[in-house]
Amino acid sequence: MRAVIQRVSKASVTVNEEKISAIEEGVLILIGIENEDTQEDIDWLTNKIVNLRIFNDDIGVMNNSLLETNGDAIVVSQFTLHASTKKGNRPSYIKAARPEVAIPLYEAFISTLESKMNKKVGTGIFGADMKVELLNDGPVTILMDTKNKE
Repeated sequence: MRAVIQRVSKASVTVNEEKISAIEEGVLILIGIENEDTQEDIDWLTNKIVNLRIFNDDIGVMNNSLLETNGDAIVVSQFTLHASTKKGNRPSYIKAARPEVAIPLYEAFISTLESKMNKKVGTGIFGADMKVELLNDGPVTILMDTKNKE
């Protein structure tokens, strides 16, 4: 499971010219799922995300977590996070899970994140053509991969 976590001042997702999710301060999470991903990956990743100290404290130091700031989140599925560009110029997405595997894991990720945050999170629509807008705050962008825990 791969994720791009972006600290945002605001973010939204629009599908077919209809805004379906919008948040103010918090994180935009782009999530890529592969066939080998499990609930263990979801638990590790969601725990890391809610506890990442990427929000400023009273003196402007990144010392606070999403939980401490009561920030919001939007989760957007993004199979292109598993693009392989090793050969040629056309990315290969062979590692990205097919919808029958990815959708249940995507929904479990959202549910687990909501449970840890104790609030609803915004989402995109799996497989839809989405327009994602964000105002990256910082900018702060963190890459995480449950198969390569650095």
